[in-house]
Amino acid sequence: MNMFTKVKDRISKTIQGLFSRKNSCIGIYGSPNAGKTTLGNRILSDCDIDEEFGSTSHIAHETRRAKKHESVNINTDNGSLKLDIVDTPGLATKIDFNDFMEEDMDEETAKSRAKEATEGVVEAVKWLDDLTGIVLVMDATEDPYTQINVTVIGNIEARHIPMLIVANKCDRSDASPDKIKEAFPQHPIVSISALEGTNMDELYSEIARRFR
Repeated sequence: MNMFTKVKDRISKTIQGLFSRKNSCIGIYGSPNAGKTTLGNRILSDCDIDEEFGSTSHIAHETRRAKKHESVNINTDNGSLKLDIVDTPGLATKIDFNDFMEEDMDEETAKSRAKEATEGVVEAVKWLDDLTGIVLVMDATEDPYTQINVTVIGNIEARHIPMLIVANKCDRSDASPDKIKEAFPQHPIVSISALEGTNMDELYSEIARRFR
């Protein structure tokens, strides 16, 4: 093989690599009703994408299956970033069908929903193997030092996946994002309101910095 052929082959492989390179894929994780799907929907809306990850509800585990949206262009002051984003079901250590019955569901519906929610937790954990980054959403009105938060963060750290914590619902008067910062000082934290769209520019800048 002459020098010209070697150079041509190297250029061809480089071009193929550029076109086959996958986007970074980040997952939106957190406890039920922390605002994961609200955040995912806000991101799609801000990126002029006319669809949603899903509906939201005050009832826990409204999202029971992971949903992926590919090639989301996030624009920041430092340029744009193309990502695949996965909205995952809420993580929980215990799912009881009686909790759904308290929301006026009949027993059959409640048991079915509990089963789907449990399967959703398993699916969310499996997705960790395919992600290059995690956005962990916490409700800033709740105590952040919970078993599920500690377990999830420990799991992500063990896998060495870059992570960004989002302190959500900061539009509420009882929000205390500083408690989240005190509980998990080893990780970057951005305070937002996904519902109101507050401080999203800072979040996008941090996403670009962490997951580019």
